[in-house]
Formats: sequence, structure tokens, C-alpha cells
Amino acid sequence: MPRPPLDALLHAAVTGLGGVERPGQLSMARAVAQAVEGKEHLLVQAGTGTGKSLAYLVPAVAHAFDAGKPAVVATATLALQAQIVDRDMPRVADALQPLLGRRPTFALVKGRRNYVCLHKLEGGFPDEEEALLGLGQVDAAAGRLGQEVVRLREWADTTETGDRDELVPGVSERAWRQVSVSAHECLGSKCPLVAECFVERARAAAADVDVIVTNHSFMAIDSFEGRQMLPEHDVLIVDEAHELVDRVTATITDELTGAMVGMAAKKAGRMSENAAALTEAGELLGTVLEPVEEGRLLGIPDAVALALSRVRDTARAVQSDLKPAPGEDADGGRQVARAAVEEVQENAERILEERELDVVWLSRDPRRGPVLRVAPMSVAMLVRDKVFADRTVVLTSATLELGGTFDAVAGTIGLRGDGAPGWQGLDVGSPFDYPRQAIAYVAAHLPPPGRDGASDDSLDEIEQLVRAAGGRTLGLFSSTRAAQSAAEIMRARLGDEFPVLCQGEDQITTLVRQFARDPRTCLFGTLTLWQGVDVPGSSCQLVIIDRIPFPRPDDPLASARSQAIARMGGNGFMAVSATHAALRLAQGAGRLVRRADDRGVVAFLDSRMMTARYAGFLQRSLPPFWPTTDKAMVLGALARLDQTAPEPLPVEEPAMRSLTGTRADDGAEHPRPVAPTPPVAESARRAVTSGHAWNDEEDEELRDAADAGLHLDELVEHFELPAEAIVARAEQLGVKLASGALFD
Repeated sequence: MPRPPLDALLHAAVTGLGGVERPGQLSMARAVAQAVEGKEHLLVQAGTGTGKSLAYLVPAVAHAFDAGKPAVVATATLALQAQIVDRDMPRVADALQPLLGRRPTFALVKGRRNYVCLHKLEGGFPDEEEALLGLGQVDAAAGRLGQEVVRLREWADTTETGDRDELVPGVSERAWRQVSVSAHECLGSKCPLVAECFVERARAAAADVDVIVTNHSFMAIDSFEGRQMLPEHDVLIVDEAHELVDRVTATITDELTGAMVGMAAKKAGRMSENAAALTEAGELLGTVLEPVEEGRLLGIPDAVALALSRVRDTARAVQSDLKPAPGEDADGGRQVARAAVEEVQENAERILEERELDVVWLSRDPRRGPVLRVAPMSVAMLVRDKVFADRTVVLTSATLELGGTFDAVAGTIGLRGDGAPGWQGLDVGSPFDYPRQAIAYVAAHLPPPGRDGASDDSLDEIEQLVRAAGGRTLGLFSSTRAAQSAAEIMRARLGDEFPVLCQGEDQITTLVRQFARDPRTCLFGTLTLWQGVDVPGSSCQLVIIDRIPFPRPDDPLASARSQAIARMGGNGFMAVSATHAALRLAQGAGRLVRRADDRGVVAFLDSRMMTARYAGFLQRSLPPFWPTTDKAMVLGALARLDQTAPEPLPVEEPAMRSLTGTRADDGAEHPRPVAPTPPVAESARRAVTSGHAWNDEEDEELRDAADAGLHLDELVEHFELPAEAIVARAEQLGVKLASGALFD
């Protein structure tokens, strides 16, 4: 039967979700459909409350039905992936089924590390525990580790998906590494259990669906490597598109240390007669890097180049040794060694090439010693050539216009300059009446923030604001140390009257739900709280931002980008630092108004928002809240909002998924079932690293920090943990720590 028109499909979907149609949502849906039909790229700024997920999901489904190919949706955060797969798409599918004649299908596609490897469970790969202990890690949790692995084996016999997210409660990263492999370690089609592989089954299922949901990094790697992992598609929708450049940059940032070379040699072991030489090459690299000063390297010193050449050449020799004999396939141990040695060889070669757009810098930490890192100064041409080629791309976010124009974002993704593909920009606005719903308050009487943490005056300001608001406060801080310090001081001042939660004390999802349930509660944090936190209703009526989130002046990538723009006659500060800050501020301020009936205040405790020469640019990047510097008026408004606030909104719990990302139940809103907890000494979500117990949220925070380019010194300050604990955890997670920082 002929497909109903787009407007009818959108109306059915909105009705199915219990919503009302919004002009901006309809405009966006029509623009997406037009871009797909005309094969022209589209940038859409859709303010909070527009309903942008439906505005692109419905045209995506329509295209899939018309073209017989899936549409791919890529997001930056796990929270949005979960929202699409667990909430939006099931309801859209139910609503559109009567109109389309069949139920639209969808799937969630992830990287290989997110799935249990059956071959590894059968003993097809070497036990990684020896390697982990070889890093000098405390083995206090060895008994629990065994219990977790036993539980994983039992779960693997019953799970339909093999997806780590389906294991509730979870296990430590240390345990998960015992049952999973990376893409480079996987035996692929040569694996004896390939027919049963959870990854292959998930990707096979995804090949036949209408909408595929994935993340920016997976999409980028797939694009750069020739789309080998995602099914053939001609429409890509990038949500949270303001994060795309950072995510792409993170996927192609490499590092090299002497210890990393030594670990690769150890994995090769007796399989290579050149393993000892590779060990020596790693020791030489570590030695020659010791006297090198931290910071960007504008040229590779001769001694470093010699050591890198030896690493590269010796790694090549080891790779030759590791090749299977003619007619034989590589076993798990050989494949793991080949992956580690190949990474060492490729990273050394890349640094030696000194590519025109690559930035090379050295950082050091107490445990790993000197670390060489290399990242692209710009990914614009790479994104242009690999992401925008041969398909229509729709990019959307609530914050794509910075300073009132799309130019800044478009330039970073290759949509400006000679040879740029055609594109359209559209701001569909927001259904909210921002000037009536929210106040933007700048504490202009406070001195500009220093580098020594919050001043006494700032802390007094926070206390007064929180008391006036009756709690209900989301505090966004420039570092974990700042958030933790403010939380500790506010707990002492506010007592039990206004409980203060702090990021890192539990999983973000748990903290956010607790914050949303209790209006007297405050939640302080950084990084992940600046975006993606969605707490509509009366539980969040005050957002505090402690300072303008500039990148650090000594960030190698930021400084390199600024200098390059300045050499071309541009304003490096405005193009890099101010643009970065504007984006973060817009995201942070956007946490306040999530619904048409939300009311509240965003309080900026940085007087530079009014006095600096760039203040106007930052202000134009924010939602059009009603501006003021009148403290007494703001305190009075918060008190009145507290007195008249309705009860908090109900808090939804996570949902179960099946192999293709649909609900494993009847589609009803059921709480996620919790498996019986095995008898373990501590929470099954924890892993002990250098004496510190890491929970899932800290792991996610560490991944985000690495993606954002925080230097180890910043992470030490950020987490207030010893460097060795952070480095050990990063190595467990397979996270590459990079120089640089998000915040000034």
C-alpha cells in the first residue's frame, strides 16, 4: 500500500507518545525529509522541548520503507541511545504499524568490547589476569574476580544478546576483560564459534532493520575503515552533533610509552625470536623520553626519532614472527599479541611521519612515565571526505548556532571552504517562552574566579541561592575537585535540610534519579552533568555554573588550533577557546528548562560573563533567558518558586532490551528486573584498582575525560586520586589518556 504522507506519520507518532504537535518539530521533520529526498546535508538546531528525536526518527523510518535501506542514528551519550532504543522507537514503531502495514524495526549496534566473547569463555584466548597483575595492580579483589567470572559464564549460557548492559547488577571491568575481546584481537571469520558469536548475530540482525542506533565513535571508525561494520545505508543522522568533532578526534588519537612497547613484547613472548629486542626498544624509548620537556613537540628530537625508529622496525620484525605458518590460522594468543604489536608499530610510525595536521606532545605521570601522544589538529577534511561522502547527513543538537551562526560548527566538520559539500542550516527554535520561564543571573559583584578554587564569596553565594531555592539545585563545576569541595562545604553549612549529592559517589543515573525524586536535594558535578541530564519539573529550579569553561591555555590541541587560525589571519581565541566555552555554557544552561511549565534560574558565578570583551558572544549562544545582575530579585524569585512548586514528576526506570534493541517484554513500562546478587564482598559493580573502588559512573567519567582530552595531572585533580589508580583503571578500560583539559 502507498506510504501515508510524512505529516500523518508524525501526527501518529506524537499521539502515540502522548504528546502534542509542535511547529518546530513539524518544520524539522519536513526539513529532514526534504534533505533526504534532495540528498543535501542539513544542520538543524532544535531547542529543548522541540521533540527532535521524533522529528528525525519518523522521516528515518519513512526513508527506510521507501528505499529498502536502514537509516543510521548516531548519538554521543549512552543516555540518548537508551532513550531512543528503550522509549522512543518502541512507541514510534507501535504508533506507525497501523499506517505502514508492518511494525518498523530497529537495533542498537555497539563496539565488540561491549559483548561477551564465547570463544574466550571456552579458553580460546590467554587469561588477561597475568597481564593485569603485571601492571603492579593491587590484587585485593582476586576472590571476587573469580566469582564475577563464574557469574559471567552462567549468564552467557542464558543471555540472548551477550550485551554487557543486560547484566544487572554489573561486574567489574577487570572481570569483563576476561570474557571480551577488542576488534583487533577478534579472530573474525576464522573463529570456531563465529556462527554463535553475539557480535555477529547482533550485526546480522541490524542488517535487516529500518533504524540502526549507534554512537559517534563507532560510526566514525566504520566510516574511516570503509563501513565494514554498519550495513549499507545512505542516510546518517547525527544527534548531539556538537560533540562530533571531539568524539572523532578521540578515535584517531594515539599514544606510545616505553611500558606499552614492553607489554606488547611480553604478549609476543616465545612466539617471536625478536620479542627481547622489542623489550629493549621499549626501554630505550622510555629512557630517551625522560629528559624531554612536557608540552607540544614542534619537531621530533633526534634521540627520540632514533628510539621510535627502533620500536617501529623491531615491531615489524615481531609481526613477521607472529604470522601463522602457511595453512594455519592464528589462535587467540597469537592474535592478541599481533594486535598489541601492530598498535605499537603503527603509533611509532605515525609519530615519525610528522604529518602536516598532526600535533605531537609529551606528557608524563608518576606511574607510566613520559607518554608521547599524537592527534589531528583538525578533523574537518577527514569528516568531509569520510562522513559526508556518499550519503545524506543530518546533524542536530540544541546547540549548533554559536554566537548566532552555524559557521563555527560547520567549519569544524568540513562544511566550509573550497570543495565543501552543499548544506542548509535551520533553527527551528523552541516551544518554550524562555524570557518568561527562566532568569539568567550573573553575579557581577563577585571577583573573577581564580585558579585556587571557589572563593569564600562564591561559596556564600551558593549557600544563599540554594537556601532560597529550597534545594532543587544542579551545580555544574569546572572540575571534580571544585564540585567535591563545594559539596563538602555545603553539606557542613546546610546539614540535613538540603542533602547534597556529588558526582562520583554513585552512578550518574542513580544520582540523577535520586535528585529528581527529592526536591530538597542538590546534585553537584562536572563533565557529564553539563549535558544529557534531563530533570524536568520542580526538582531542578536552579542551575549554578561556577565559571566560564574555557580550555586550558596549555592544551596542546587547543593552542595548536588557535595558532593555526591566527596564522591565517583569524582570531584564534574566539574560534577555539570562546567557541568551546560557548558550547559548554549553552549545554549547561539548557539543563534548566526541559518542559513548557518549568521555571527557574541559571546563576553564573563568573563576572566575566558581563565584563569581558567576549561576553556578548557567550550571551548570544545561550537560550534567551531574562537577564539580570540583581541578586535580591533573584533570591526572591527562587523563594517564590519554592513556595509554589508542584510535586516532582515521576521518575522512569531503565528498560530491558532484546537482541535488536526492542523491549524484551510486552512493551509496557515495567521496571528493569534485577538479577539475584551473588555473594560477593562488595558491590558487583566495583573493581579495586590501587586500593580505590571504582564504580560504573567513575568509569564513564574517566572515558568522557579521556575523550575530552584531560591530562593525567588534571585527572588527579579531577578525581582527587593517586595517578597510579587512575592510570591502572584507564589501562583496564582500554582508555587512552591524553594531554589537555576541558576547563580553565
